[in-house]
Amino acid sequence: MLSPGEILVRGDRIAEAGSTVSHPGGAQIIDLGDRTLLPGLIDAHVHLFLHPGAEDLQTVQESVPQRTLIAVLAARDDLMAGFTAERDMGTEGAGSADTAVRNAIDQGLFPGPRLRISGNAIDILGGHEDANHFNPEQHVLSNATYANNAAELATAIRQQYKEGADFTKIYETGADRIQNGSFTTPYQYTQAELEAAVREAARVGKKVAVHATGEPGTLYAARAGVVSIDHADQLSEETMRIMKEKRIFAVPTFTIQEFFQDHAPTKEQADLERQLLVYHATQFKKQLAEGVAMAMGSDVGPFPHGTQAREFVLMVQFGMTPLAAIQAGTLNGAKVLGWEGRIGALKPGMLADAVAVPGDPLRDISVLTKVSFVMKGGVVYRK
Repeated sequence: MLSPGEILVRGDRIAEAGSTVSHPGGAQIIDLGDRTLLPGLIDAHVHLFLHPGAEDLQTVQESVPQRTLIAVLAARDDLMAGFTAERDMGTEGAGSADTAVRNAIDQGLFPGPRLRISGNAIDILGGHEDANHFNPEQHVLSNATYANNAAELATAIRQQYKEGADFTKIYETGADRIQNGSFTTPYQYTQAELEAAVREAARVGKKVAVHATGEPGTLYAARAGVVSIDHADQLSEETMRIMKEKRIFAVPTFTIQEFFQDHAPTKEQADLERQLLVYHATQFKKQLAEGVAMAMGSDVGPFPHGTQAREFVLMVQFGMTPLAAIQAGTLNGAKVLGWEGRIGALKPGMLADAVAVPGDPLRDISVLTKVSFVMKGGVVYRK
């Protein structure tokens, strides 16, 4: 950390960074006082098309145009909270509508983060994200795209890329259970099927991310070579070894677990969610000790957009250093999104994405929840 610190921005790029930089004539000077300037924050797991409320019902009752308008507002809220780049991990039944949101933001029509999008996630028949608890005679659609074997995976992936997806999100495990401290979750795709999906994505230079909470699904995903294992409640020693070898990131998403615990509809559900969170926190410490690479991801959507910096607080609470947590939401996030060298640091030549917070986040990580200045691509959105 530099104190004092300055950056010089030309156009959408950082031209200089250091204790002092050039002050060209006519340049606009923004004095942030004693606030701390950081790279723009990166959330590697968001759901722009979700909002607080009954998730299953909102995807049934709300039209795709309505949900798209809500997603535009969610993107604005996330940007104003300091998240200048995000990975949208599935529209939950809105198909490729996230293509339009990403493109509109890129064209400057609406304020929002830089986005990597996946369209619908992919799931098996009767899988984690299927409409499993409705009257079957009503034929309620799944919130994900069906694929039941390697050939269907390839077809779904090709269709999504045709419609503008940047990467593929696959549901690999669920539903989760914990009893007497023992965590179990069924896998959805075999290792061979995941390998086929990774090959298909790689054929056009793209990657696969998975929703995977535990074994053996997490092991299958690691062996297949996904870019990230999201949630990652349970990782075996072999899974962690492979993840370190292949530089696969874990994305913990503690904030959604805390939210589900605090807003469970019954005491029994609240107790289950508490057990899952306690288990995950314990496993997280082991993952850190083994050197598993972490990226910050909150799973925001079921809880209000713009509040997901809480994830940094929980990552530190459960064992990360403040510096490592910040790196998880900047440098590592850039790697997960495929934008390493473009965002995630305040260095000459990189895109001018920056935020400012009161105080020192290395001493008090919670200041990241109080972003007071936001710049994306050299444009000031909040000050």
